[in-house]
Amino acid sequence: MSSALRLACVSVTVALIAAGGATAEVLIPSDFFNAPIDPSAPSVIEANTLTFDRASNVILANGHVVLKRGGYALTGQDLVYNRNTDHVHFIGAATIRDPSGNLTETTDLKVTGEMKQAFLEAMTITTYDGARITADSADYDAALETLLVNATYAPCGECIDSKGRRIGWSMKAKRVISNSKDNSLYLDQPSLAILGIPVAWLPFLWLPDTSDSVLSRIPKPTYSFTEKTGHALAFTSTVHSSRWTDVILTPTLMSRQGLLVGAEWVQRFNSGSFRVKGSGLYQRDLSAFTFSEAKRSRRGAIQVSGSFQPTEDWTVGMSYTAFTDAAYLPDYTRTDDKSSVNEVYATNLTENTYIDALVQSFTLLGDVTEASQGQQGQTMPTVRFEHVEDLAPGMGRIEVSGKLLRVHRNLDSTTSVADTPYTFGYADNKQHANFQADWQNQYIGGGGFIFTPYLGGRVDAAYYDGSSAIGPRATTLFSATPIAAMDIRYPMAANDGLTVHVVEPIAQLVYRGSDTTALGVTNDDAQSFVFDDTNLFSYNRFSGSDRQETGLRANIGGRYQVNFADNTYLELIAGQSFQLAGANAFAATDPAQTAAGGGLDTTASYAVLGAYGVFETGIKVSGKLQINTAIPSISRAGFGANFSKEGYSTGIDYNYLAANIAAGVISDQHEIGGNVGVPIADYWTLKAASYWDLQTNKWYNVSGGLQYDDGYLLMSLDGTRTNGVADDTKITATFSIKAPAGLNLGYSRVLTPGQ
Repeated sequence: MSSALRLACVSVTVALIAAGGATAEVLIPSDFFNAPIDPSAPSVIEANTLTFDRASNVILANGHVVLKRGGYALTGQDLVYNRNTDHVHFIGAATIRDPSGNLTETTDLKVTGEMKQAFLEAMTITTYDGARITADSADYDAALETLLVNATYAPCGECIDSKGRRIGWSMKAKRVISNSKDNSLYLDQPSLAILGIPVAWLPFLWLPDTSDSVLSRIPKPTYSFTEKTGHALAFTSTVHSSRWTDVILTPTLMSRQGLLVGAEWVQRFNSGSFRVKGSGLYQRDLSAFTFSEAKRSRRGAIQVSGSFQPTEDWTVGMSYTAFTDAAYLPDYTRTDDKSSVNEVYATNLTENTYIDALVQSFTLLGDVTEASQGQQGQTMPTVRFEHVEDLAPGMGRIEVSGKLLRVHRNLDSTTSVADTPYTFGYADNKQHANFQADWQNQYIGGGGFIFTPYLGGRVDAAYYDGSSAIGPRATTLFSATPIAAMDIRYPMAANDGLTVHVVEPIAQLVYRGSDTTALGVTNDDAQSFVFDDTNLFSYNRFSGSDRQETGLRANIGGRYQVNFADNTYLELIAGQSFQLAGANAFAATDPAQTAAGGGLDTTASYAVLGAYGVFETGIKVSGKLQINTAIPSISRAGFGANFSKEGYSTGIDYNYLAANIAAGVISDQHEIGGNVGVPIADYWTLKAASYWDLQTNKWYNVSGGLQYDDGYLLMSLDGTRTNGVADDTKITATFSIKAPAGLNLGYSRVLTPGQ
């Protein structure tokens, strides 16, 4: 601080003391604001925000502003630097503390001399989320560019924990130029330090936009290893960036296959964006591959996707992938997906209405033959809509919905598992349209009974051209299904002031006035089915529109829930379903074996139970049972429990599936798995897991790993060994740097030496 500033502080204090009737000689310490400022002493500025007003050419630091140098500390809420007049001063209340701890309070304090120089030549800004930015000098110009020299950024502040250990990460750069006009950031010679140790350096780095949404899209450098490619190092470089456009090149050098070049173009608009990605290479070692289509010199792929919002409620988009062969993308770790979808779609979403229209084709990825690709369905198109309308109070709700499904296949899609044949689709064309409308309302009866009547109807029209040699003949189907249902519940509650018990018996009667279950002629979209507590009280349990329940069915069961004072709870759901009249849809023959032996194909279904609970802090349990009451025997069971507290974690899972020849399960299946996590030091956790096939007395999966996570830096190395038809070993390396504001950059890559 300059002598003029020290003199001003003393004068103010003397005046205050004199006004109180005391003598300065008695009350002023001899060292009061006399300590000189060392010009070489480091300077610090801390503030919540630092902004530049272009119109007035004023720089403003706001919120808990602290200016320090040589033991002096000036504090206030607003520090203003007027570049036109070259004045720096605190607006409003301010305090000054000298190296001896003497404190004075004043208002509108002007900063001059060495303290002014400290503001201009050095700054440390501590942001609201705890991050810290420092620089030797800073400059702000009229072009809205901020220049920081010898700058550092650390999301963890000083990055030293309460025990004095280095944590997290930090970045340094010779120069940082921030352009607030397009939000871009340029770093000259940036370096990255992990736990205080420098680990990476670049000649420059250009971030086109530093908003959270853009930072999440920044590509990451990766390392991988497979037997097919060898050691691979990919380096991503943004060759052109702006708020609207990114052009990114990603060369990958592989020890076995040479150079793979990847490029990406991202174009953004006010109403959407599109992305074009391409990659390719000239393969050096064709012997690395066993799949015939992969044994070619030149391989590559191009992927295009886009999404746009032409109006507030509509979103339209598309995606398309083309490649030299289906194995290229997984062979070169371009994707972990098992298939790709080429599609064009339009979606409308409002408070009461949902409309979705798609044209899709599906392509398998991997060592897939042309015959297998021909079995994949193409939806041309699929259109779905739902609309819900609440009527006047007490009058209930109306819901209308519909679906149009057109499917085309070049070949029949068939397979066999344990001598059980499956047909997932027939060759050539199928169309199916349906429309459904329903009304329901809820009434509270005497004694607390809840009645929910349901009335509706469904109309279907379907056609299959009969081109398959193994499928049905050309068929046209029209069907109308009246639907009526009643849901009756009687919740009973008991409360002792600490614990709340709720017992709720539930009875449903559902009538669908049709004996036709295969409304789509062929079943293309209703092939998945498991009967459990989640669909026990459903009016139609099939997953798609090509199948429906039929006849008269009763669902009987209940729910019990207890909530304890410490926020722990237990919930039980149990019941059974009964076919009272009409054809049982679940007993109908289905070439896809949908619901075969699933527990609903008899007059009295299997009984199902679901249990869920949280006991003590960090303990969660869940379980499911499916019981064949006719024998009786357990046909399906599952149990899981997890514990997590103070860094320790453990879990166990058990699954059982009884033999079901109709579904291709030739013998009982038992498997049990467990996992454990043990903190071996602060931030370090050792993890292990294993799964065992109890039926064959053989383990089929074991894994373990080591993880470091201090909240700002995550590193882990995990290994998995699978003991199956083909042994498979995978090693996954994960690295991620994080910041409290939401930044999370890193990568997780599977290294597969067994490929």
